[in-house]
Amino acid sequence: MKPEAVYFFGTCVVDLFFPEAGLAGIELLRREGVRVIFPRGQTCCAQPAFNCGHHAEARAVARVQIALFPRDLPVVVPSGSCAGMMRHHYPELFAGEPDEAAAIAFAGRVVELTQFLVNVLGVRLTDRGGPETVTWHSSCHGLREMGLEAEPKGLLAQLGNVRVAPLTRERECCGFGGTFSVRYPDISSAMVADKVADVVQSGASVVLSADAACLLNIGGALEKTGAAARPMHLAEFLWERTRER
Repeated sequence: MKPEAVYFFGTCVVDLFFPEAGLAGIELLRREGVRVIFPRGQTCCAQPAFNCGHHAEARAVARVQIALFPRDLPVVVPSGSCAGMMRHHYPELFAGEPDEAAAIAFAGRVVELTQFLVNVLGVRLTDRGGPETVTWHSSCHGLREMGLEAEPKGLLAQLGNVRVAPLTRERECCGFGGTFSVRYPDISSAMVADKVADVVQSGASVVLSADAACLLNIGGALEKTGAAARPMHLAEFLWERTRER
């Protein structure tokens, strides 16, 4: 059943680097008649600290986020990575803590944006753009933690003028991995070089993903190599092609 309202967790990377993607995600939800609540004060999902083993610090960040979303409403997240952290790792992070039950209840309300659009709202799209070839990058956390695969591709399949050129390395990591790229820069650089070469050989003008962090990494490498393909969050791409002008 379609909820009357949802919370929207914007993510820090979307806020800082891809704000258009966050706004597009909100507009996609609003167009379906859903009221979107965006709590001020939200910051990071706590994944960087959690992945580095700083669990006390991660809990401090996560507690602030949990408190900002008190009502029993879905928490829609435009990132498979952040959604995976909040849905699957908050229960682990708070195990044995006094607020474990609250963390588990919150985690159960977290849902990735495209999965919500498809599986809850049953969105049907009308393509209003011209012919374009894109390619799709599956982020590690979105794919392996959230099972995010059929939903974004199903949304793209509704766009009659869009051709999706597959990547041969679609399911491989782009090399970002948050703090991984800082701690192991040489390995990260080699991984993103493979990803960029794959994007270039696809012939696509746009590389899409549902994870802004991946797009930040891939986009930077594309720019450095002078490749023509540009990175774009799927939410922004869908909104731009389907909104009435």
